[in-house]
Amino acid sequence: MQPGQRFPFPKLETAGNAPLASKSLPPPHLHCPPIDLETYQWLEQRVGRCHLNQRLGIEHDFEARVFGQGRTLFHIENWYSVHGLMRYLLRLLWLHSRGRENARTIEIRHNEIVLERLPRAFDGFTLLHLTDLHLDIEEDIPQALIDAVNRVDGYDICVLTGDFRAKTFGPYEPALTAMQRVRPFLKEPVYGVLGNHDTIRMAPRLENLGIRMLLNESTPLTRGDATIYLAGIDDPHYYRADNLEKATDQIPEGSFSILLSHSPETYRHAAYASFDVMLSGHTHGGQICLPGRIPIMLNAKAPRAFCNGPWRYHSLQGYTSAGSGVSIVDVRLNCPPEITLHRLRCA
Repeated sequence: MQPGQRFPFPKLETAGNAPLASKSLPPPHLHCPPIDLETYQWLEQRVGRCHLNQRLGIEHDFEARVFGQGRTLFHIENWYSVHGLMRYLLRLLWLHSRGRENARTIEIRHNEIVLERLPRAFDGFTLLHLTDLHLDIEEDIPQALIDAVNRVDGYDICVLTGDFRAKTFGPYEPALTAMQRVRPFLKEPVYGVLGNHDTIRMAPRLENLGIRMLLNESTPLTRGDATIYLAGIDDPHYYRADNLEKATDQIPEGSFSILLSHSPETYRHAAYASFDVMLSGHTHGGQICLPGRIPIMLNAKAPRAFCNGPWRYHSLQGYTSAGSGVSIVDVRLNCPPEITLHRLRCA
């Protein structure tokens, strides 16, 4: 991707005198809210008709479900009757105001990753990692993120590991509008993947903001005569739409590669797919933790050691960010929000 490049919708063409709408539409058995033809064709070209129809159908059937979908049994973010109770309890304990202030005080964390297979030309290569933005949960959340990004010095690329939207269903325009505010403060190039709060309908609009979405895809990164690969998978947690096989199709055997995955739950498959680094989010580090940063809940089917901060599985080195945003309630306790600078170093 070249600096300043945008990703317009592909030009739609007709065959002969056939009407445009007859070229490509969701099949009639797909009972999901209407999707405009331009968005459908753009996504069909990128992810394939089968994956697109599956993602749209699962979104329609399960996006608001509390039980029985995804990798974990229970999804508290969709149990809206509990959210008001949580706010009430926090106010009762005199923690609500303090927690809201904590949620808007975003830390900048530094993580150095020493790697044996890293090409020498990429020694010092730095990635700014943002995740779980949930930008539309409150009006002042985007500005808190902008203020944090403005304090960051020097990075080569920016990566976003999903959850742009606050809710798992409903309108997504507010999240895109908020992302439009944040995007000018991110140095190009910017890459992203979708999270379990994001509809696949958002992908074309995010690309038009200058965020190269990796939808089970990979892209080369070049420095001098050396090349490494950055891959990204669709949400592996709730929609289970990840496809590592497709994401690694264009990565030559033996190449150094980095994986963006919304959730760390794919750590085992990523390791055996020969990725060197994996960057994730999703867990919020617990968001509301006991003293000592002990999380009450992480909502991920993975070892707790893999759900916050740096970790290792065989030769795969990973990092799960606590994220910059908040979900359910706009409160953080004993778990500061973060944006992370990952610096790659040669062993």
